[in-house]
Amino acid sequence: MVKILFLAPQPGTYVLGLQLTRIIMKVLKFGGTSVGSPERMKKLLEIVDASERQIVVLSAVSGTTNSLVEIGQAYLLGDKPNAAILITALKDKYEVFIKELFAKPEFLAQGKEVIDYHFGLLSSLANDLFTSIEDKIILAQGELLSTTLYHVYLKEIGVPSVLLPALEFMKTDEDNEPDVDHITAQLTPLLEAAPNINLFITQGYICRNAFGEVDNLRRGGSDYTASLIGAGIRSEEVQIWTDIDGMHNNDPRIVKGTKPIAQLSFDEAAELAYFGAKILHPQSVFPAQKYKIPVRLLNTMDPQAQGTLITNDSEKNQIKSIAAKDGITAVKINSSRMLLAYGFLRRVFEVFERYKTSIDMITTSEVAVSLTIDDTTHLDEILGELKAFGDVEVDFDQTIVCVVGDFATDKHGFGSRVLEAIKHLPLRMISYGGSNHNLSVLVKTEDKVEALRSLHSRLF
Repeated sequence: MVKILFLAPQPGTYVLGLQLTRIIMKVLKFGGTSVGSPERMKKLLEIVDASERQIVVLSAVSGTTNSLVEIGQAYLLGDKPNAAILITALKDKYEVFIKELFAKPEFLAQGKEVIDYHFGLLSSLANDLFTSIEDKIILAQGELLSTTLYHVYLKEIGVPSVLLPALEFMKTDEDNEPDVDHITAQLTPLLEAAPNINLFITQGYICRNAFGEVDNLRRGGSDYTASLIGAGIRSEEVQIWTDIDGMHNNDPRIVKGTKPIAQLSFDEAAELAYFGAKILHPQSVFPAQKYKIPVRLLNTMDPQAQGTLITNDSEKNQIKSIAAKDGITAVKINSSRMLLAYGFLRRVFEVFERYKTSIDMITTSEVAVSLTIDDTTHLDEILGELKAFGDVEVDFDQTIVCVVGDFATDKHGFGSRVLEAIKHLPLRMISYGGSNHNLSVLVKTEDKVEALRSLHSRLF
């Protein structure tokens, strides 16, 4: 029998100010492409060293989360027949998956039991009132499937492992912020209960919220899970395994001749992740940075590649990388009457705060303030309120191009090199001095490719 660990809310134990020595244990996270087929799932043991204690964090099998999103949307629309069709189609894929994953009838039967349980749960939601709570339960099934199937596979080949239910230790608080003390308090006993086991398998992305409901760390959150676990147990290292050999110095899909970056600081990595480098979830570096846990970005398809090491250290006098973030909207408020008035900028920011819309860049002059957003859900309402302050202009289809490196105030020359490289392109905004690691410009999205290639040619 396969023990399937899922829904009952777990009572929390809270440890405030908990002191914990670093555990000699690595945390390895594998993304959806790394477990995207039975063949790739089997090959994880070429990377995961069963002779060392490790926590292995798995994403859902590639494509699964997108399918689960569609199922949830069908339920939310009340289209139960379409939801049933989508559930059957996804289950059929997993029926094929387990037949290729398991060689022995006994374990194939266990794999069948796993998918019958989870897809039965998905189908049963047609019988209840469907809310956002049920929608998040649906989204959790991808990671629960991948980890349970991998655990059964390890049993089949005789590799001892423990399946750690993330819903028992991964928790967010009332502000939707992860509770690291709770993670430490709940996870440490689970590890101590199996002193002779080296491999622990758990789910990325999923968690419980402050009300004990099934929730998640948003899309891409498996990186975040790995970093939080690393922080929670003060592990020696967190490894993020994807299908590219580390963070590159530019977008390899657009620019030829890019190279992996051997070393980044946490601040540099956070800037690159936020401004478009897809290899790393933007929030995932912060827990590791707080507890000084080194993070490595490595390539499942080429395990021998050096990858990128992220630590507190920063190499000086270097420009490290270029990233671009599309889908940006620029808003300019012209107000000669109010800009210099006390509290004006605060009132502008409060408009965006009311609509929970974050600001990426901001520049000011005597008579105007320009800023950018990437979420236009409430743009009409925001513009309606901003017009009370003055004339408002909006530019759509913009891209932030971010250059990351050593831009400390005592350095000179790097800023001019960046601007010289793109002097032939019109710039909507320039942001410099907000940090020691970032110079950003706003260009039309149609100019993005030219900007990235020109910067790469000039800087590298």
